[in-house]
Amino acid sequence: MSKTSFPTELHQQAKEIIAKCLQQASKAFNHPFPSPTLNYKVRGKTAGKAYLQLNEIRLNPNLFVENSQAFLEEVIPHEVAHLVTYQVYGRVRPHGKEWQGVMSSVFDIEPRTTHSFDVSSVSKSFEYQCDCNTYPLSVRRHNKVLRGQSQYRCAQCHQTLTFTGIQLS
Repeated sequence: MSKTSFPTELHQQAKEIIAKCLQQASKAFNHPFPSPTLNYKVRGKTAGKAYLQLNEIRLNPNLFVENSQAFLEEVIPHEVAHLVTYQVYGRVRPHGKEWQGVMSSVFDIEPRTTHSFDVSSVSKSFEYQCDCNTYPLSVRRHNKVLRGQSQYRCAQCHQTLTFTGIQLS
């Protein structure tokens, strides 16, 4: 999904949620927090990422469109909590007690570390085979094979797997 095709309404709602979270954090810590940069550069199965030193939030545009309510209620506050935690406590464990405290005490959201979205629309795999079976390999493993960094073998016949030329999903 290109940046120009990302729904303006969702972008505006995301900015509003960020502002609301920052307002709650400012009140809780009696400290102003700068508004982060927001973009849609995350791909694959990841929902979002917070870049602490850049004060930036990156979201997966495809997963956001498919799961907009969950993004607005959980994913965006999750990422804002990382930025707030960093600005208040410095470098700490990513999902440690400080981050959990911001999520639960400041944002009143259960601190979950992973999402459970259907990622079939954003996950790609490639078909590999040996003499006895076929296997789906992830993009990461496929790219390692292409670069000559790895080889994968069948668990049964121990033959090196070869790419069939078929991209799955």
